[in-house]
Amino acid sequence: MSTLHDTLRRYVDDGAVPGAVGLVAHGTDVEAVAVGSVDTGGGSPMARDSIFRVASVTKPITAAAVLALVEDGTLALDAPVAEWLPELGGPVVVRTPQSPLDDIVPAARPVTVEDLLTFKAGWGFPADFSLPAARALLDVHRNGLAPHLQPDQDVWLARLARVPMLRQPGEAWLYNTGSDLQGILVARASGRTFPDFLAERVLGPLGMTDTAFEVPEAKRTRFTTSYTPDGKGGLDRLDTPDGGWSSPPAFASGAGGLVSTADDLLAFGRMLLADGAAPDGGRVLSPASVRRMTTDHLTAAQRDASALFLEGQGWGYGGSVDVSPVAPWNVPGRYGWVGGSGTAAHVIPATATVTVLLTQVAMTGPTPPPLMRAFWTATLGERRG
Repeated sequence: MSTLHDTLRRYVDDGAVPGAVGLVAHGTDVEAVAVGSVDTGGGSPMARDSIFRVASVTKPITAAAVLALVEDGTLALDAPVAEWLPELGGPVVVRTPQSPLDDIVPAARPVTVEDLLTFKAGWGFPADFSLPAARALLDVHRNGLAPHLQPDQDVWLARLARVPMLRQPGEAWLYNTGSDLQGILVARASGRTFPDFLAERVLGPLGMTDTAFEVPEAKRTRFTTSYTPDGKGGLDRLDTPDGGWSSPPAFASGAGGLVSTADDLLAFGRMLLADGAAPDGGRVLSPASVRRMTTDHLTAAQRDASALFLEGQGWGYGGSVDVSPVAPWNVPGRYGWVGGSGTAAHVIPATATVTVLLTQVAMTGPTPPPLMRAFWTATLGERRG
């Protein structure tokens, strides 16, 4: 047995998760490990092709769809998003982050496409969730791990437009909201649904056949049950295979609505390492788009103010970028992100490595849980080995 297998097995045996799938690929050398069961009942064993709700691991895939439209010339990075999202045409900002919702000033400039990609649009989660504008935004996002409970995108966007921005455009990194706005932007700019555009331009060319916003009945035997810690050492069930992902959502969340598998996420990671090339020789993205996607766009002050989420990392488009080795697994240039459902996917360009961890137990906060950190440590050892 490998270090990776032993690491995942330990967390299954102690009851932290019912099961897990871990994958580390260095070039064509791939190790994939599946341990435990798809639910707490232990009836069906976890498999390499088990399907998981990947939550915020959706974000890099959404950013790739935006960049595909930029390459088409449909969008421009410096274009105001109000052209496609007129609800955001006259945004207001609270006078200070601590101000009440009625103490507002006009936005100093329009919100651009790149503001959405870099999470500097003015809407999003800060480190302090008690701020009035943050509490109002939380109400808009109240179904974070259950995006199928959200209203349709037009109703959702109208609700967001009534919430003042917490910071001026370009001023601060604020988490999450930018990715949901990216998904709506893709739909409106392309004239198609977000799921259809994503399937045609990103998922299809990469052979990501199990990545979608719903799980058809024929695939539900591979779909895991999801849980959240109950605070007493046990797990509470959040969703079942026949639950929230059994039909198309009213709002396909670009921030966290996808399901996927380890091999589908490996395909996406390999595309990034190949500078945007697809397996058939075509292209999903240009090398220039991949470079922008995987390059840190934050200042040191913006990174420091976002330590609750980033832990010293920077932010590219749709994912974090390691800028300093604050932990052994933080390799400068490592790109990817974690999902609140207990998932993570990263690429390390310096070593041509892809790592994927999929579990079905939700995180209890922004800090990656012990299993995730142990997985990263184990894959570091596998890469060195």
